[in-house]
Amino acid sequence: MPRTRVKICGITRIEDALDAITFGADALGFVFYPPSPRYITPEAAAEIIQQLPPFITTVALFVDEPASEVSRISLLTQVDLLQFHGSESAQFCQQFQRPWIKALRVKDAETVHTAITEYSTARALLLDSYRAGVPGGTGETFNWELIPKNCPLPIILAGGLTPENIQTAVEQIRPYGVDVSGGVEARKGVKDPVKIDAFIRGANP
Repeated sequence: MPRTRVKICGITRIEDALDAITFGADALGFVFYPPSPRYITPEAAAEIIQQLPPFITTVALFVDEPASEVSRISLLTQVDLLQFHGSESAQFCQQFQRPWIKALRVKDAETVHTAITEYSTARALLLDSYRAGVPGGTGETFNWELIPKNCPLPIILAGGLTPENIQTAVEQIRPYGVDVSGGVEARKGVKDPVKIDAFIRGANP
């Protein structure tokens, strides 16, 4: 079984970033959505990113941000990958000359199948839990049976993942990658190194 890639999202502190890397994270996510309790300013994110070792993918998370802001933040932070969590069209997502993934809040199987067609130029689909009015970070899982078995795009599983359920999720879904934020926190915006370690071990037992 191929190794499951792990993204630790909602990074707000350099110590959390370095802990995640030490325990084997492949990617770090920075939330540029001001209503989120895990929001980080672009300037603070840039400072963290400048201190990271090589071979770690940095990801910028946006929710219906104007194109001018996406461009400005991408340039300032020099992130590797863009993650769009709102109602952005594929045409919008692909204008920034950077690889991108599209997050999808899964309501039903039709939602997923439609997104596979609409966002065919994405590097991957990130599947998250649906809650009305909340673009992500719900801390809730969704019905994994809604995920198609032979998706042409890599699947990144998110939504309510924790050290306790990650091994089951990986064994059942076999996603390309997994994404966690709240499930490895000591409190909102602050990670727990013990939970990060347990989560990453569980993703690749």
